[in-house]
Amino acid sequence: MDNIRQQLIQLKTELDTALERINYDRLKQQLADLDKQITETDFWIKNPTAASIAQQQAKLANQLESWQALQTSIGELLELSQLSDKDLLPDMERQFQTVSQKFELLKDELKFSGKYDEHDAIVSIYAGAGGTDAQDWAAMLLRMYMRWCELENNSFRLIDNSPGDEAGIKTVTFEINGTSIYGKLKSEHGVHRLVRLSPFNADHLRQTSFAKVDVMPKIDKPEELAIDSKDLKIDVYRSGGHGGQSVNTTDSAVRVTHLPTGITVSIQNERSQLQNKETALIILRSKLALQKLEQHKEKLDEIKGPVISAEWGNQIRSYVLHPYKQVKDLRTNYETSDINSVLDGNINPLINAYLEYILKI
Repeated sequence: MDNIRQQLIQLKTELDTALERINYDRLKQQLADLDKQITETDFWIKNPTAASIAQQQAKLANQLESWQALQTSIGELLELSQLSDKDLLPDMERQFQTVSQKFELLKDELKFSGKYDEHDAIVSIYAGAGGTDAQDWAAMLLRMYMRWCELENNSFRLIDNSPGDEAGIKTVTFEINGTSIYGKLKSEHGVHRLVRLSPFNADHLRQTSFAKVDVMPKIDKPEELAIDSKDLKIDVYRSGGHGGQSVNTTDSAVRVTHLPTGITVSIQNERSQLQNKETALIILRSKLALQKLEQHKEKLDEIKGPVISAEWGNQIRSYVLHPYKQVKDLRTNYETSDINSVLDGNINPLINAYLEYILKI
């Protein structure tokens, strides 16, 4: 009986850590506030987002109910473990296995417990140091994420693309839709380093290239992150492009600047000025949401200007094709020699290693 009691104490300690991580007490207060709001007599009449609030309330209630039930079960088992009745031991061991399995399932949910983890994602890739090799490396990363979308049955939509001078891309922005996409792809946010024999070098020498990947939660509902129109500067200009009949020949390109932070978004790929403006505002909200997360700010007006990008040498992950083959994440220390599989879209092991790393439970 002492052994099962020690296991239960350990499980309760892990549960307490998990509850602290999800801010359990704050979530209970949030649920109480939502319950009060929903029971108001004019809630469904005067609130344009009533359905969304009700959905949020139901989801939060279900989440807290699962944690509370687990907490109660472990507490009851701990009380039973104080008894010296050995006849209870087989049943207690079975119940312990049951609550342990439930806890493991709830821990998996914790991987996507961040504020925006269930959102879709907007991803931008920027070629960094390394010239043409870096632009080619940016294109390789784009292909890697496109292949990942295919493998995971996620949808991919190209938003903006600036091709390289000789090969590859200078910058590209795209949208990925699916289940908990931002929660998964936040592992990719940062500088990626490639080491290989350069196909663009006459002497075929070893070349190190860098590309920066920005992963942002897609904020397509204005009410999720309200921006004062006075803080926006919107410019319309003639689209650039490769010509053709009625292709990028009108003043439809839009540049939106958030004056307090200096964040700028330019879009010209949509068919109309209105579409370009809507897309630019979605990306701007997404950038501001990311800034809030990175700077740990609650209010929009507390955000500083754009976070200075890490120097190209401060990579999160290295991809080595020569003199050996290896992908290594420098945060989690996860590594694999099957670099071809990773570049072909098999990044789930890297994603899962990062989710386990930030979970720390």
